[in-house]
Amino acid sequence: MNIKFLSSILFLFGTTMLFGQNSCSKYYPMEEGSTFQYTMYDKKDKVEGVTDYVVSKVENSGGNTTATMELKFTDDKGKNVLESDYNITCTGDGVKIDYRSLFPSQMKKQYEDMGMEMDITGTDIQIPNSLSAGQTLDDANVNVSMDMGAMKMNINVETYDRKVEKEESVTTPAGTFNCYLITEKSKSKVMMSNMETSNKVWISEGVGMIKQETYGKNGKLMSRMELTKFSK
Repeated sequence: MNIKFLSSILFLFGTTMLFGQNSCSKYYPMEEGSTFQYTMYDKKDKVEGVTDYVVSKVENSGGNTTATMELKFTDDKGKNVLESDYNITCTGDGVKIDYRSLFPSQMKKQYEDMGMEMDITGTDIQIPNSLSAGQTLDDANVNVSMDMGAMKMNINVETYDRKVEKEESVTTPAGTFNCYLITEKSKSKVMMSNMETSNKVWISEGVGMIKQETYGKNGKLMSRMELTKFSK
């Protein structure tokens, strides 16, 4: 089991996937068939993989709109590494992600088939429709406890100190976009191993996340991810 990859996926789901626009949400897709592609690069600017997203289902109930996001992660050699999905709910003032759906469903089934008991807890991640420079955003976290008799493991990812810094223009292979820059910090704990990072995330109204950069505790760039394709 690649723990580093697993904690990275949890962090990726939970803090950066801001898409699309409709009457309910400015930064999440609520239209079936919308697609987004993000390319991930390492600190030397080498491609590490590509993640493709599609909005597979949209449902309305009790004044709320819920969208199901399906994703496929392909590594730098073109191998399909992971397929999963998670849910986004829009209430009109903004959106929240169900923390229980953040753990990749493909991995969850695999571990349960092995007899592993799992408990997933956390705080639903919320993104308001209105963003402005100087604004502070709520913290978020997800914790996964796994128990298979002799082996027990906890994975915790916390995102905190989230701030909207400023507006600026960003260019990627998908085009040039007017964005809000959001900065945040993250702590990942896997048993006795800890990792701290800081992140910069650029999001654009009507499109969503355009670019993300992740820095290590020493302030050096570790990786980046940017929008390379999208369609609505």
